[in-house]
Amino acid sequence: MSSGSAVTGGGAEEAAAVPLGQKLMVHVAENGNTLEFQCGGDTLVDAIQHSIQLHCGIPPSDQLLLCGNTSLDGANALAYYKLPRDDREVFLYNKARLLADSRPPAPESLYIPEPNIPPPPRPQDSPPVDAAADPALKALVSYETRFRYHFQIANAVYQSSLAKFELCRRLLREGQVQERALDTARSNLEHTFRKLSQRYSEFLRCFTQQHRSHVEMLANFERDVQKLRAIRLHPALQSEGRHCLMDLLKENDLRKLADGCLSSHKKFEVKVSQLKANFLELKKRVEGLFNAMSSGGCKDVEKLIKEHQGVIGDQKIIMQALSKDVDTSKKLVDDCSSCQLSASLRPHDAVSAVGRIYEVHEKNNLPSIRNFDHRLTKLLEKCKDKKNEMNTLVHVCMQRVKSSQISIKGMMSELIAFQEVMGHQEDFDNLKIVSGLGHAYRACVAEVARRKSYFKLYTGLAGTYAEKLATECQNEKTRREDFHRTWSRYIPDDVMCSMGLFDSPSQCDVKVAPFDRDLLPIDVDDVEKLAPQSILGSFLKSGRSQLAKPLLSNSSTGENLNKSEQNPLSADDKMDFQDFLGGYDSIDIAGTSKLEVENARLKAELASAIAILCNVGAEYGYESIDEGQIDAVLKKAREKTAEALAAKDEFAYQLQSLLTAKQEKCLAYEKRIQDLEERLANQYMQGHMVSGSKGTSDSLLSAFKSNDCNLDVSGGRQTQIRDESSVAMDEASSTSEQPSKQTEGGDENMTDISGALNLQLLDSTACTNLDAFMTELPRDNEHKIVNIDKEGHMLTQLTMADTSDVPLSILNSRTNGHHALELRNKEPLVSELQNALDQKSKQLGETEIKLSAMMDEVNSLNKELEQTRGLLDESQMNCAHLENCLHEAREEAGTNKCSADRRAVEYDALRSSALRIHGLFERLNNCVTAPDVTGFAESLRSLAISLASSVKKDEADTTVQFQQCIKILADKVYLLTRQSAELLERYSAMQAVHGGITKELDEKKELIKNLYNKLQLEKQASKEKISFGRFEVHELAVFFRNPAGHYEAINRNCSNYYLSEESVALFTEHHPQHPAYIIGQIVHIERRIVHPGQMGGAPRPDSSGGRRSPASLLNPYNLPGGCEYFVVTVAMLPDAAR
Repeated sequence: MSSGSAVTGGGAEEAAAVPLGQKLMVHVAENGNTLEFQCGGDTLVDAIQHSIQLHCGIPPSDQLLLCGNTSLDGANALAYYKLPRDDREVFLYNKARLLADSRPPAPESLYIPEPNIPPPPRPQDSPPVDAAADPALKALVSYETRFRYHFQIANAVYQSSLAKFELCRRLLREGQVQERALDTARSNLEHTFRKLSQRYSEFLRCFTQQHRSHVEMLANFERDVQKLRAIRLHPALQSEGRHCLMDLLKENDLRKLADGCLSSHKKFEVKVSQLKANFLELKKRVEGLFNAMSSGGCKDVEKLIKEHQGVIGDQKIIMQALSKDVDTSKKLVDDCSSCQLSASLRPHDAVSAVGRIYEVHEKNNLPSIRNFDHRLTKLLEKCKDKKNEMNTLVHVCMQRVKSSQISIKGMMSELIAFQEVMGHQEDFDNLKIVSGLGHAYRACVAEVARRKSYFKLYTGLAGTYAEKLATECQNEKTRREDFHRTWSRYIPDDVMCSMGLFDSPSQCDVKVAPFDRDLLPIDVDDVEKLAPQSILGSFLKSGRSQLAKPLLSNSSTGENLNKSEQNPLSADDKMDFQDFLGGYDSIDIAGTSKLEVENARLKAELASAIAILCNVGAEYGYESIDEGQIDAVLKKAREKTAEALAAKDEFAYQLQSLLTAKQEKCLAYEKRIQDLEERLANQYMQGHMVSGSKGTSDSLLSAFKSNDCNLDVSGGRQTQIRDESSVAMDEASSTSEQPSKQTEGGDENMTDISGALNLQLLDSTACTNLDAFMTELPRDNEHKIVNIDKEGHMLTQLTMADTSDVPLSILNSRTNGHHALELRNKEPLVSELQNALDQKSKQLGETEIKLSAMMDEVNSLNKELEQTRGLLDESQMNCAHLENCLHEAREEAGTNKCSADRRAVEYDALRSSALRIHGLFERLNNCVTAPDVTGFAESLRSLAISLASSVKKDEADTTVQFQQCIKILADKVYLLTRQSAELLERYSAMQAVHGGITKELDEKKELIKNLYNKLQLEKQASKEKISFGRFEVHELAVFFRNPAGHYEAINRNCSNYYLSEESVALFTEHHPQHPAYIIGQIVHIERRIVHPGQMGGAPRPDSSGGRRSPASLLNPYNLPGGCEYFVVTVAMLPDAAR
C-alpha cells in the first residue's frame, strides 16, 4: 500500500470552509469492525492512532489510515484532510498483515445461542382450585399451565432466533465494510498504477521517437559522409588539407563514435524490451488482482438474509397465537370458577375445545417454531463461512496489493533511470554533427548573403536620414533669416544678440563606421551553388519536409518554430526585416530606386529563411515530431497561408483599382495636354500679331490672381529634370484633387502661362520652362504634332524623348525681340505669382486635411446617429410593447375589479345569511338544552310559531327551508311527547301484571326442576353401563385400588389406565377413607410413556406426536422403561364410590 500519497485538498484553509462533524468512523479492514471516536477537526491523527491501539492492539507504526487515496499523517490534524465528515470513511490497515510471511487470520469464533427451555411445571405450581370443584375445571387449570409452558418454550426459541439473526446481520455489515476496504485499496492501487502507466506511455513514446531517429542516423551515416566529401568549400576557405566539408571533421574518430553508438543502441534496446515484458507482466498481475478483489459474496449473503427476514415474522405470528391461547384458557378457567359460562357451553365442552388447541400446539406450532430456529442456525453457519472467506480474501488481496505497490515503485524507479539515460545521449549528439554540418554550412553561406544585403540597406537608410536632417537644418536657417528680416526694423541687433537670436543650427553629420568588411563575395544566387539543397540530407527530401514548407511563409516572425525560439542562434537568423525596413516604402534612398530597395530586402528575407530552414533541419533532422504537433503546425500554417492569400487578393484588388484610376487620370491629362498645346499654339500666333505686350501682361496677371488652382510651376527655376515617372505621378495626383470648376479655370490660365513660358523659351540664357513643363507629360516616345492654324503657316513637331532637339531657330525667326525683352522684365512678377501659387497650394492642402478630418468626424457622427436611431427605434418598439402590456393590464384589472365587486356582493349576502342561520341555531340550541322532554317540546313549538310569524318575502331559500324544518321537527316532537306519556302509563300497568306473572313462573320453575332431577336420576339408573373395553370420553369407567394404593381401571385391552390425582382427591373429599373402587364419567385421557432416563424420575413428553404431560412428575406407578400408560380424569357420579 502506498503510504506517501499526496493530499489532494488545499490544507486547513479549504477545510475550514467545509462543515465538519464531531464523530469519526474508522473501519478495520482486517475484520470489518467499526470504531467510533468523538472528536473534532483540531484533533491530531496521532491521538486517533493511540486510541486505535487501545482498542485493537495495533501500534501506530503498523497503522495505515486511508481516506480515499490519501494517507493520513500522524503529525497533521483531522481538519487538514477535511475530517471528520459523514460522507468520508477512514479505513485502517495493519502493515504487519501486509507482509508476505504474515499469518493468515484466525477463523471467526461465534457463540451460537441455544434456546433456554424452562423446566416443565410441577403440580404444586398450578393455581389452587377448590376441592369441591368440577373435575373439568381442574382439567382447564391444567391446560392453562401447559399453555403457559408452551408459550415459554416458544419465547425461548424466538429469542434465540432473534440473536442468531442479529449475528447474521452483524457478519453482513462487517463483510460489507471489508468490501469497501478492498475498494479503497483497489482505488489506491489504480491511482498508483495509472501514474506508472502514464509515465510508461510517455517514456515509450519518447523512446520510439529517439529509437527511430537513432536508427535513421546510424543507417544514413555513410551516405552523410559521402555527401560531405562531395561538397567543396568556397575557394577562400580552402587550405592545405581542407578542401571539402568532410575535412572539417575527424573521420576516424567519427567512425569509432558511430560503432560505439551502434553498440549502446542495441544494448539499450534489449533493456527496454525487458522493461516492456516486465510492465506487461505487472499489468497482468494487477488486472488479475482487480478481478480477485471484485469477487466478494456479500450480495448473496444479503439476499439470503432478506429472504429469512420472513422467518422472524412467522415466529412472531406463532408467538401471538400462543399468547392468545393462554389468554383464552385463562378466561375459560376464570369463567368456570365464577360460574359465568353460557348455558350452551358446559365445562366438559370447554375442556374438549382446549384439548384440540393443545393438539395444535403439540403438532404444529412448537415444531414450526423449532424448524424456523433450525433454518436460522443454518443461515448463521453460512454467514460465518462467508465471513471467514472474506477475511482470507482481504488478507491475501492486501498482501498482493502491497507486493504490487512495491513492484510499481521499482518499475517507476527504473523508468526514471531509463529516462535519465535517454537524456544523456552525448555520443549520438556528437554523431549528429555529421548530419548537421551541411545545414550549418548552408546557413553560414546564407547568412553571408543576408549580411551583404543588410549592409546595403543600412548604409542607404543612413544616407536618407542624413539628407532629411540637412533639409530640416536648412529650413530652420531660412526661417531664422526671415524672422530677423521681419523684426530687425523694430529691435536693434545688439538687443537681439543679447537675447541669443543670432545663433544658427549646427550641421548634423551621419557617419556609419564600416563593418562586415571581411564578408565573402557571396550573393543569394550563389547559395545554391556553394551549398546545394541536396546537402541537407533526408530531412528535406522525406515526408517530414512538409513541416518546414509552411514555416517559410512566416520566416519574418518565426511563430511556428517553437524549438528554434529557445535557441539563441536562431533568434539572430529570425531578424525581422519588416520592422527595420518598415519605412522603405515611403522613404527614397538617394541614388537607389525603389525596385533596388525592394530587391535587397527580398534577398535579405530569402537568406534569413534559408538559415532558419537549415536550423530546423539541424534540430529535427533525425527526430520524430508528434503527429499532433505536425497537425497543429500544418493547421496553423494553412490558416496563415489562407490569410496571406486573402490579403494578397485584397491588395491586388486595391492595386487594380488604383491602376484603373491612374489610367483614367492619365487619359484626362493627355486630353488636357492636347488642349493646352492647341491653346499654346493659338496664343503664340496671336501674340506676335499684338503690337504691345502690356495688355498681355495685365491679362496674365489677372488670370493668376483670379484662379486658386494648385499648379506646380516651380520647374521654372529648376535646372535639372527629375525622374519622369515620379514627377508625372505627383503632378497627376495634385491635379486630380482639384474640383471640376477650378480645373476648367485652371486650364485657361495654364494656357496663358504656357504661352508666356513658351515665349520665354526663346531666350537661350533663360531656363527652359517649356522643356520642364513638357517633361511632366507621360513618356511614351510618341511624336505629337501641333498644328498652329488651319492655313498651315507653321508646323511644330515636339518629341518627348528628347526636348533639346526642338528647332528653336524656327521660333526665333518668327518672334519679336521687343516682346521677349518685355517678358524678361516681367520675371519678378512671375516669381511673385509663383510664390502666391505655392502659398495657395499649401493652404489648399491644409484645407483638404481639415476637410478629411471633418469628413471623418462627420462619418463618426453619422455612425453615432445611426446607432442612436437604432436605439430610438428599439425604445419606440419597447414603448409600444409597454403600452400594449399596460392596456392589457388595465383591461385585466377592470375584469378583476368587476369580479371582485360581484364576489363582495355575494359575500355580503352569504354573511347576512350566515348570521341569520347562526341566530336560528342559537335559538334551536336553547330549545335543545331544555331541562326535560316536555320543556324541549314546548320551547321547540314556540320557536316554530315565532319563525312562522317572522317570515319575510326577501328571505333566502336556506332560511326558509330551515324554518320549515323547525316547524316539522316541532310537530313531530310534540307528537312523540304525547305518545311517550301514553306509553309510560301503559308501562306502569304492564309492570304490575309482570310482577305477578314472574312470581307464579318462579314457583312453576322450581317444581319443574325437581321433577327433571328426579327423572334424570331415574334415566341414569336405568341406562348406566360401565365400559370395560376401549375408553372414550363421556363413558363410565370403574377403578379398583391396587396394592400400591393407586386406582387402576378395569380394561380388557390395556391394564395401564390409572385414575388421576385430581379425580382421586375429588372422590376422597366426600369419603373419610379411600374407597375400594370408584365409578366416574371419563372427562380426559392423557397418554404417557416412561423413558429409560426417567426411571424413578420425571416422565418426558412423547416425541411421536401423542399427548405429553406438562408436569415434571416422578414415576408413581413404578412401570418399566418404555412402558405406555394412561392417566384418566373422571367426573363424580352420585354414590359412585364404595
